[in-house]
Amino acid sequence: MAITKAQKEGINNKLSTLLADSATTVFLSFKGLPVEKNNTLRKALKANDADYYVAKKTLIKRAMDASQVPGTQPDLGDGMVAVAYGSDPMAPAREVFSFSKEHQDTIEIMGGIFEGTFKTREEMMEIATIPGMDTLRGMFANVINSPLARFAVVLNQVAETKTS
Repeated sequence: MAITKAQKEGINNKLSTLLADSATTVFLSFKGLPVEKNNTLRKALKANDADYYVAKKTLIKRAMDASQVPGTQPDLGDGMVAVAYGSDPMAPAREVFSFSKEHQDTIEIMGGIFEGTFKTREEMMEIATIPGMDTLRGMFANVINSPLARFAVVLNQVAETKTS
């Protein structure tokens, strides 16, 4: 069923708004994704303050052109295209990447917008592998705590040798 010009304008406005207002936008290609898997992806994104939106490639391309984001726009290729977006800079890419590992034949990252510039597929894959903020904080605390823990072990061994 064809969509009307007014519907296309509404979709274009929504796409332009989410491209402008999102911290990160990921363009993804999918085919043969069952509804239950689609819902699983949506739930994972919603749990991380993100979502995704499916639209025609021509409307996504039009919104990308209108956004005036610097860099080379990703090729939208063949198949269905969706836009994952969110206020967390890492969540959309990370969630789509983890979902794509389980469903390699159905979904793939094609590129995205990160920190106000278009990024290639490879760059978005690197961004997707960055751990979440809680994990990074834990890693930082471990790095800070590590010398103190080693020092305590050394003191304990010195104390044991002196008492023996």
